[in-house]
Amino acid sequence: QVQLVESGGALLQAGGSLRLSCAASGRTFSRYLMGWFRQAPGKEREFVAAITWRGTVTSYADSVKGRFAITRDNAKKTVYLQMNNLKPEDTAVYYCAAKDGGATVVAGLYAYWGQGTQVTVSS
Repeated sequence: QVQLVESGGALLQAGGSLRLSCAASGRTFSRYLMGWFRQAPGKEREFVAAITWRGTVTSYADSVKGRFAITRDNAKKTVYLQMNNLKPEDTAVYYCAAKDGGATVVAGLYAYWGQGTQVTVSS
């Protein structure tokens, strides 16, 4: 089992950059595929990015491709989401999540979730 805690959320202006972190506890962090999701008010939770357990394969939502980058440090049991050129439509609560097996954009297939961190981008 793994517990996840996100941090790094902030209020910032459009065009800015931010790095989110997700710290995991538990001995088996390195075996899990890690993902980032986000949920804006009144909207469903949506996939943002995912990274395999070795960090060799990443996937992104089209809306963030080229602007966001997901990385992980298994020694530190941490996954990161670097967000550049932020837009007001990126405003949401960002969650990290973990699952066994391959990457998927389906939130319901992730077994473990953090509590979320707020990112607000003003125009």
